[in-house]
Amino acid sequence: MKFLDGFGEQAYALLRIVAGLLFMAHGVQKFFNFPAAFPYPLTPMLQAAGAIELIAGALIAVGLFTRPAAFVASGMSAVGYWVAHGMQSPFPIANGGETIALYCFIFLFIATRGAGIWSIDGARSK
Repeated sequence: MKFLDGFGEQAYALLRIVAGLLFMAHGVQKFFNFPAAFPYPLTPMLQAAGAIELIAGALIAVGLFTRPAAFVASGMSAVGYWVAHGMQSPFPIANGGETIALYCFIFLFIATRGAGIWSIDGARSK
């Protein structure tokens, strides 16, 4: 679509910001029971996942240490997929893991591409 030409950097920045904020919301729910109570007991593994979601999500959203934060978030999502979903069924739509699988690949993409515009990393590199 011709009218969207030239907006790739802005669209990528929005993807990074929104994905980071949504990922961070998982950590907020685990630790602060907001906006709804987390339905499972916080085992040490879930505490580690929540910390990564909270910290890496915030870093990705603001674009600070974006590559390492996204790489860690991608790895945590891959592990989370296989631990919580992958053994139930090989199909993400059947095992409820489509969201965490999507996070894994979005964050892998962000780790390879970097922060882009509208980021602290971008401002620091100028």
